[in-house]
Amino acid sequence: MAGGNAVRSRDRRTERTGPVLFYRQVIAELRKVVWPTQQQLVTYFFVVMVFVAFMMALISGLDLGIGKLVFWLFNGRSSS
Repeated sequence: MAGGNAVRSRDRRTERTGPVLFYRQVIAELRKVVWPTQQQLVTYFFVVMVFVAFMMALISGLDLGIGKLVFWLFNGRSSS
């Protein structure tokens, strides 16, 4: 049964790593990261800011429109 072997090998790996080994592994992984250039960082910043501003305007417009619709439904139809 192949599944039983996988469970047994997972059980053996329950040992915790020490803080020094963890730190070394973190540093090793960070060395693999491809960091963006300054131009890419500026471009990404402006793309995110434009997207956030667009989403704020969209949500604000929907909130205003739905709010007016609700007030019209509940207050606008009264005959007093």
